[in-house]
Amino acid sequence: MKDILSSLHAIRRPGLLMRAARIGARDYHRNTHLARLIGTMPPAASGAALMQLIELEADINECRKSERAGYSPARHVDVLIAMLGEARLLQQARETALSLR
Repeated sequence: MKDILSSLHAIRRPGLLMRAARIGARDYHRNTHLARLIGTMPPAASGAALMQLIELEADINECRKSERAGYSPARHVDVLIAMLGEARLLQQARETALSLR
C-alpha cells in the first residue's frame, strides 16, 4: 500500500491554489476546519482525516477540471489547507513516535 504522505506529494494542482493553501495552512486549526469541511466530528487520527480530505479534494478537483458551475475555488483552497495541515500533524506524530524509540 502506498504511504499516505507519498500519495499527497504526488498530487499536482495549479500553483495559485497551492500557494494560497500553503499560506492558509499556517493558521490551520483542526477542530474548526474539519468540522466545517467534513461535517461530522473529526476523526481522532490525522491519517483517517487526511484520507477523507484526499477523496473530497479529488471530487472538487474533478469539478474544476470539467469546468462545472458548482466549482468553488474558495472551497478547494479550504480543503487543500486542511490536507496540508493534517499532513503536517501526521508527520509530526510520526517524528515523535520515531524519537521515542
